[in-house]
Amino acid sequence: MSESITISNTEYPKDWDIVRLGDASINITDGSHFSPKNDKNGEYRIATVANIIENHIDIDSCKKISKEDYEMLVKNGCKPKKGDVLFSKDGTVGLSFTFRQKEDIVLLSSIAIISPKESLYSDYCAYVLKSPFVFQQIVGSKRGTGLRRIILQDLKRIKIPLPPLPEQRRIAEVLGTVDSAIQKVGGAIEKTERLKKGLMQRLLTKGIGHERFKETEIGRVPEEWEAMRLGDVLELCQYGLSVKMEETGKYPIIKMDDIVNGIVIPDKVKYIDLDEKTFKNFKLEKGDILFNRTNSYELVGRTGIFLLRGDYVFASYLIRLRPKKEIVDSQFLTFYMVFSNDRIRQQLATRAVHQANINATNLQNYNIPLPPLPEQRRIAEILSAVDRKLELERRRKGKLSRVKKGLMNELLTGRKRVMVENDGSIYK
Repeated sequence: MSESITISNTEYPKDWDIVRLGDASINITDGSHFSPKNDKNGEYRIATVANIIENHIDIDSCKKISKEDYEMLVKNGCKPKKGDVLFSKDGTVGLSFTFRQKEDIVLLSSIAIISPKESLYSDYCAYVLKSPFVFQQIVGSKRGTGLRRIILQDLKRIKIPLPPLPEQRRIAEVLGTVDSAIQKVGGAIEKTERLKKGLMQRLLTKGIGHERFKETEIGRVPEEWEAMRLGDVLELCQYGLSVKMEETGKYPIIKMDDIVNGIVIPDKVKYIDLDEKTFKNFKLEKGDILFNRTNSYELVGRTGIFLLRGDYVFASYLIRLRPKKEIVDSQFLTFYMVFSNDRIRQQLATRAVHQANINATNLQNYNIPLPPLPEQRRIAEILSAVDRKLELERRRKGKLSRVKKGLMNELLTGRKRVMVENDGSIYK
């Protein structure tokens, strides 16, 4: 064997083998190439790529099928066994994990079923297929001009690094530990998001400590609240700038994809040059609210509050809303618009072929509840505290994801070796 082994310009240790995935597998097949009819009373499930969440199949989201269709697909090899590696080959290509679920599931053809030989540890296989050095080969073999996909013959030809089996197990154990931590934080995020959703539902419709309610054009609200046109509580409602963005320039410009979780967070910052008069007219102030007026139907109406320091302006697909501070708290209004986003879309959005639009005139005619200002601020404080908790959890998950990415780069290339005893037992 040579002193070094190379795949996709990546060197691997000389004591590792390089093998084709097909040669390290007993069999590589995929699910059904036809979709059985949905059976609402069916006891069995059929899964596609859309049903993969994290490292498992979300049973509740799978289509139900009849016993007859299930048994036929089992005979056709569409049922994964415990220890098989599932790999998404259509649509979102490259999701991979070891199948360990007990439910009776069969698969559609968008998911490949890899049955590793004894020399290839399943969990290691799932990780190595997601490593950037192997994934380059996978992406390079994608076919089709519309929906891009991997065919089984190409998947079988993918080359993977193959360390000794004890080292494979140790690599998978280390990465699995990080994955478990990521999933734990993900569970905490989901729990906090459910808490926030419940609090928003209660606080933004019933307020704090109210016992008497009244019916209004926007539904039942506390007696002390008013129902008002959005335009009547705004000091400013303004479309953004329609200008070419550059990699460099005098002023950073906020785009529609910079609105994340109700806050303006610039990503891949773009810049523009403006004269002083135009800049002053479009300069964002702390507490301004940005509303995405044009996007896909699912994303139109996304709203976020601007809390940054610096000289920012905003782009044309956004509307700047500046509340009258003497009657409206900016954070309260942002929370309410995020909360009522579905209703805003349903009432105001006009659809085109690939996008939807909400114009400023219709937006200003949208009715909102208006509690007394001190109550608005208290509601905003409660929801902001939950948001801060969410942000900490999301940062922790992001940090763990970066740690995992670094470990995958090191461990799956052998740049950093895990240690095992000669008898295969693990030591550090």
